[in-house]
Amino acid sequence: MNSLTDAFFGAFQLILRADPTLLSIIGLSLQVSVTAVAIASILGLALGSLVAVSRFPGRGLVIAVLNATMGLPPVVIGLLVYLLLSRAGPLGAYGLLFTPAAMVIAQVILITPIIAALSRQTIEDAWREYREQLASLGVQGVSAARTLLWDSRFSLVTITLAGLGRACAEVGAVMIVGGNIDGVTRVMTTAIALETTKGDLPLAMSLGIVLVLIVLAINILAQSLKSFAERRYG
Repeated sequence: MNSLTDAFFGAFQLILRADPTLLSIIGLSLQVSVTAVAIASILGLALGSLVAVSRFPGRGLVIAVLNATMGLPPVVIGLLVYLLLSRAGPLGAYGLLFTPAAMVIAQVILITPIIAALSRQTIEDAWREYREQLASLGVQGVSAARTLLWDSRFSLVTITLAGLGRACAEVGAVMIVGGNIDGVTRVMTTAIALETTKGDLPLAMSLGIVLVLIVLAINILAQSLKSFAERRYG
């Protein structure tokens, strides 16, 4: 019990004194996750909106694939990215393996289907509601998708924030492609796993506390945006 109490006190001391190692790990985690979510949002929202307003052969299959890829195991994505970026892989010449860029790529592949599938459903619901009105104004295709993206912006921001929370909590894929190198690719989740096995509980717990606070803040922000949109637009 004493060692556990000491670990808690040590964790809070690291946070309160802004330990440089702690801040470095947190900073890299946010940099990787925010970059990945920004890229995934551009790709996912574009794909989701176009699938929502378009009708083409095989559309049902595309939707099924999007929904299925939401549940892809992160370690499988990590393995695929590792094979692509390894020296023997097609992108090995770029030397991206075990760098933050590799971690961003893995997270983009992981998060894009989530944002695409959720945004597709949101925009398709809006498309059913406004389809006749938009058609009467001659708004179709890409223009309709752009209009519905703006109209559903608060819901889509919530979806993007959900993707950010998923990215911050990811460990499997980034561990494989990043290598958990100290000062280079060590992020909060991989550091927690390593420091726990090493027995450095204060650092592991301090990172865990910060990670929980970040995810909690993201969820509070998402809920606040949803409540704001409901009050303002009904």
